[in-house]
Amino acid sequence: MTSPVRALSLLMLLFGATIACGGSSQSTTPQPNPPASASEWVLAWSDEFSGPDGTSPDPSKWVIETGGHGWGNNESQYYTARTQNVRQENGNLVITALKEDYTGTDGVTKQYTSARLKTAGVFEQKYGRFEARIKVPRGQGIWPAFWMLGNDIGTVGWPTCGEIDIMENIGREPSIVHGTLHGPGYSGATPLTGSYTLPNAQKFADDFHVFAVEWESNQIRFYVDGVLYQTKKSTDVPGGTRWVFDHPFFLLLNTAVGGNWPGYPDATTVFPQQMLVDYVRVYRR
Repeated sequence: MTSPVRALSLLMLLFGATIACGGSSQSTTPQPNPPASASEWVLAWSDEFSGPDGTSPDPSKWVIETGGHGWGNNESQYYTARTQNVRQENGNLVITALKEDYTGTDGVTKQYTSARLKTAGVFEQKYGRFEARIKVPRGQGIWPAFWMLGNDIGTVGWPTCGEIDIMENIGREPSIVHGTLHGPGYSGATPLTGSYTLPNAQKFADDFHVFAVEWESNQIRFYVDGVLYQTKKSTDVPGGTRWVFDHPFFLLLNTAVGGNWPGYPDATTVFPQQMLVDYVRVYRR
C-alpha cells in the first residue's frame, strides 16, 4: 500500500497478524463476462456475494482475519468475524466499520470495529485480470482497500513477496484512489505508484466503481471504470532491485479506521460506514 508504514503491517502479518456509505443500497450485478477491452480473458474465479442476507461470506472462498494490534499502522479498529462487521446483503459483501468499544479474545480493546478478508490458501493466481465493483465508505480516517500479496510471504517476507494495491482510498481524498506496487527496494515510502482522480469533483463514495489490474509477466496495468490510468513495467524498478511479480498472489479486502497515513476520525466522521462489494472476479488468458 502507499502508506510508508504498510511494511510494518505486513511484518505483523508474518507473526500472526496476518478495509460503504451506510444504508441498504442494492447494486445491479452485471453478468460475469470477460471485460470488453480484452475478449481473450476467461473467468477463472469469482464471488458474486449472492448468499442469503445476513450470512457470512463463503468460507470456501474467503478467510476472515481478526485482531486489534494496530496492523503496523497504528490503526484504531479491531477486525472481527461478526456479521455486524462482515456479511452478505442485497447481493453485496458489506464490510461495516462501527464506533464501539470492543475487547477481543486477546484482551485488546479498541474504539472501532471493522473487517478484513483474504483468499490466502483458498485461491491464488499468477497473472490475469483482477477486478471488483466497489462502493467505498467516506469520512476522515476511513481507509478501504482492494489489494494482493504474494503467496510466499510466510517464507520470504515482505516486501520480497510483492504487493499489488489495486485500489486504496483515504477519507480526506474523496475523489482520488491510489494504485501501487511494493517490492524489495521500492516499498514503504518509495513504491511504484500512481493515482486516479474522478472528474468534476465526483466522490468515489457516491456510487459503485470498477477497480482492476491486468497483470502480465513484465507489466501491470491499473484501471478505474475501464480507464487505464497507469502502467508499471519490470523496467521501472530501481537499479539493483528486481521485479517480484512472477508467482501466485492472493486477494484482500478491508476497511481500516485510522492509521498513520489516513489520519484518524474526527468530529466530521459519521459511523457506521460501509464498504459494499458487488463482486470480485478473476480472469486468466
